[in-house]
Amino acid sequence: MMKRLESIGWYCAEASSFLRERHSQYRFRLAIFAFFALASVSTHAARHCVSVADDLARLACYDAFFAADRTAPEEMSNDKELITEPVEGPGFTALDNRLAMEADVVANTFAIAPHRPNYILPLTYNFDSDFEDYAILGRTFTDEEIKLQISLKTPLARGLWRDSSIWFGYTQQSYWQLYAEDFASAPFRETNYQPEVYWEVPVSHELLGWRARLLRLGINHQSNGQPELLSRSWNRVVGEAVFDRGNFVGTVKAWHRLEEEAEDDDNPDIEDFMGRAQLGLSYKRGEQTFSVNVINNLRTSENRSGVEVNWTFPLVQQLKGYVQFYSGYGENMIDADNYTNRVGIGFSLNDWL
Repeated sequence: MMKRLESIGWYCAEASSFLRERHSQYRFRLAIFAFFALASVSTHAARHCVSVADDLARLACYDAFFAADRTAPEEMSNDKELITEPVEGPGFTALDNRLAMEADVVANTFAIAPHRPNYILPLTYNFDSDFEDYAILGRTFTDEEIKLQISLKTPLARGLWRDSSIWFGYTQQSYWQLYAEDFASAPFRETNYQPEVYWEVPVSHELLGWRARLLRLGINHQSNGQPELLSRSWNRVVGEAVFDRGNFVGTVKAWHRLEEEAEDDDNPDIEDFMGRAQLGLSYKRGEQTFSVNVINNLRTSENRSGVEVNWTFPLVQQLKGYVQFYSGYGENMIDADNYTNRVGIGFSLNDWL
């Protein structure tokens, strides 16, 4: 009996020693993991904030990322909160705030960030609709329809030359004939699919009182997924520059269409209607955002443009009210050569700022 007790005691002692050793190893591994995780987050924050030129704005950027480190223990939460409220500070612009919130989102490996505005306009009315292209279908459409847009992006590579990054973006814009009484299925009249890959380089240069912030260069495909006579598609090389000045953000974008074989070209004159360049201007005033985007075909004869005006305002939590007006050519691919005057009202989850 004594021998059995001694044997059991020996095994218990060995097990206790083993567990203490393993516990020490686990604590060491956990400490190493925590160190590298913290270093990774810190490095990501530093890469973003170091590109902010203004000293006070750069300090505000670092404060936004590391505010949790200054929280009193009794106020700390187990859940990490994302930056969902505007970060304010001297010299901290509306674009700085947007970039800071994006950086906080994409710090998560599995995160997907908003790209262009995401919205749904449950009611839009086109004052100058032209459904002639659909005559081959023998269908009747209504001037009232739902317009919605989904636009997302995710980084493919970061920390490249001059802290540049490569992104994949996807935008889908749809026109839904929900109010067409003679359609039992209430079809989507038109959907434009736009995947793109682009290289983004942060810069900081003053130009006429505006500060250049970002340069982008990418490949863009856009098509409507329709068969035969209703099919529209094109591929472009797109260059863009982003500027800001206080709560104003301006964009200058130009593109060159990649040529296709004549027998494969669904719309050889699409640039004459959907343009060759775009100017954008956004302004954030409190919780409201106003934006204007103008496309133009850059031709002296038969010059054509399209103008989109947007206004977002707060409703509840993250949901915003959204009013949109479009006038001109190039609103979407199937209607590109139709002069459109459309007004819509609805909701937005995010806007440009």
